[in-house]
Amino acid sequence: MEWSVLILKAMHVSTISLWAAGLIILPLLYRGYRKQFSDAEYARFRKVTHYSYVGFLTPTAVIAVGSGIALIMMRDIYEPWLFAKLALVSALAILHAYMGHMIVLTAETRGSANLPPPILVLVPVLLVLTGILGLVLAKPVIVIDWPQWMTEPQSFDMPRWVPI
Repeated sequence: MEWSVLILKAMHVSTISLWAAGLIILPLLYRGYRKQFSDAEYARFRKVTHYSYVGFLTPTAVIAVGSGIALIMMRDIYEPWLFAKLALVSALAILHAYMGHMIVLTAETRGSANLPPPILVLVPVLLVLTGILGLVLAKPVIVIDWPQWMTEPQSFDMPRWVPI
């Protein structure tokens, strides 16, 4: 295996691990959010959640996804299990964005937001992470019986309005 692939794979695995850890830890930080914050406590809570999301979690997610895309392109892996993994990574990105939404809520309401319990965010994150890990380790053979018109070129002429 080439050195560039090994370095990229190490970068991908390490940043995915950091991203996953951040997605697990951040909802646990919300447990400390309460309506009776003093000014100093509120400022500390805001700094910890905001900077951990903006300064750590989001850049880590971008590097993890970018290195994963580069690995797909470098190794020419286009298997159905990989597309299932990418669907789960998309779900992870949605959960990531939801946590960002929760941070914005805490910033705009100063102690009066009704955040969901951390378990309601942790369970989907853990399920998605488990699914991703299972797909990557097992690399199951997924057979999709596509209709013939989706797998073979059709001999239709292009519509006249499409420039050639």
